[in-house]
Amino acid sequence: MPKLLRCLLPILALGAASAAHSGTLVIESWRVDDKALWEKVLIPAFERNHPGIEVRFAPTEPTSYDASLAARLAAGNAGDLIACRPFDASLSLYRKGYLDKLNGKAGMQNFAPSALLAWQTDDGKETFCMPVASVIHGFLYNKKIFKKLDLQPPRTVEDFFSVLEVLKKSGITPLALGTAELWEASQIVYTNIGPNFWRGEEGRQALIAGKAKLTDAPFVEALQFESRMGGYLGKGAATQSYADSRAQFAAGRAAIYPAGSWDVAYFSQAAGLELGAFAPPVRKHGDACFISDHMDLGIGVSRKSKNKEDAYKFLAWVGSQEFADIYTDRLTGFFTLSNHLIAVRDPVAKQMAEWRNSCASTIRLSAQVLDRGQPSMESELWNINAQVLNGSLAPNEAAARLQNGFAKWYKPQQK
Repeated sequence: MPKLLRCLLPILALGAASAAHSGTLVIESWRVDDKALWEKVLIPAFERNHPGIEVRFAPTEPTSYDASLAARLAAGNAGDLIACRPFDASLSLYRKGYLDKLNGKAGMQNFAPSALLAWQTDDGKETFCMPVASVIHGFLYNKKIFKKLDLQPPRTVEDFFSVLEVLKKSGITPLALGTAELWEASQIVYTNIGPNFWRGEEGRQALIAGKAKLTDAPFVEALQFESRMGGYLGKGAATQSYADSRAQFAAGRAAIYPAGSWDVAYFSQAAGLELGAFAPPVRKHGDACFISDHMDLGIGVSRKSKNKEDAYKFLAWVGSQEFADIYTDRLTGFFTLSNHLIAVRDPVAKQMAEWRNSCASTIRLSAQVLDRGQPSMESELWNINAQVLNGSLAPNEAAARLQNGFAKWYKPQQK
């Protein structure tokens, strides 16, 4: 071999390696609040054991994430790794050819079939995002206020309203809840308390099959519960934002906060607040309980990524014990979906996670199948539930509006 060629071989090999690792891995996400966790903890943990691979977390504001991500994917300039919304939002991206199929990829073996549901095709044959975490819904309460008034966390519907009445008569705002942003009325109230009325997956699957209607008693009863709740909101609830509600509860100006488990981290930093949690109340003592244990976040690989080799190395790490430990420990209230044994250290988050042992899990009502037409059930739920809480729409009328909109486009509901 000529001497010049022998000298050039290492350089050529280096060039080939550089081509295989073309640039920094970019993670797309709507989780703006997690930026510090990714940049200071998760990414450094990965890079320590994967020298030569650089990763950048590039979040987009949640309200504009879906549209801007879709535009970047269509243009072929999205990041390599894609934070996946659950169910239909990401399924749409996969059907358009924007996400890789992940069947059999390293790390996927660490997830039970039930954990994959939110990121699979309807027939369950193809998986397009790796599950990361779920969130759980329930109620947080101020232990000091409860102790002062000799109140116990309620277990049933009537227990719940008895507690609210005692609080109201004591001059304490019972519920830290506003309706200005609409989404809370649906995602933190209706799909929080509703599963105990429509029996979780049983009711949701009956709607999908066309065997139940949103005007049936269980769905109306959930709206009636919500309507009763409206009588225990603070003054000006119709103009009260999510941030306002958080501040109100953190400062001890309200006793109970309808919550997603992600709220626990925020309130654990509130000075002087002794935080407790209770599950959504069941209809009566002895009834089975159901919780909204909603699959929240997955990660997929862009089909047009220019650095798939490294992207799949990162994805395999997301499926590891190390990632699950760090993510669950540092991001309080987000619970890993992997099979790894994880210690949830925050006592309130741990309590919420333990509801899975006694209650059946379900997902938000319109997350799968039921929001695929117009009018959008998700949008309808936001508007209608806010009106029910505000007292401007009766539960029966709300149910009729939901059902009429649903039946306009969903054939199984047109029988």
